[in-house]
Amino acid sequence: MFLDLLLTPVTAPISGMNWIAEKILERADAELDDKENLSKRLLALQLAFDMGDISEEDFEAQEEELLLAIQAAEDAARAAAEED
Repeated sequence: MFLDLLLTPVTAPISGMNWIAEKILERADAELDDKENLSKRLLALQLAFDMGDISEEDFEAQEEELLLAIQAAEDAARAAAEED
């Protein structure tokens, strides 16, 4: 216990850096998951259109929405990378 208190000035910055690295990794994983989920939804939409389950108008509207969401996720990731 006393040794921990004595070493706190040395170990605290290391612990802080580990915490920051974990938070950055969590955020990057979340953004990657968002892009992956959007891409999977786009693929499922294409498959539904190819199988004739949805009309061309519905496909085009949903496709545009998904592509814009993917672009927004990529822009947000790029902006976050530029901030760091």
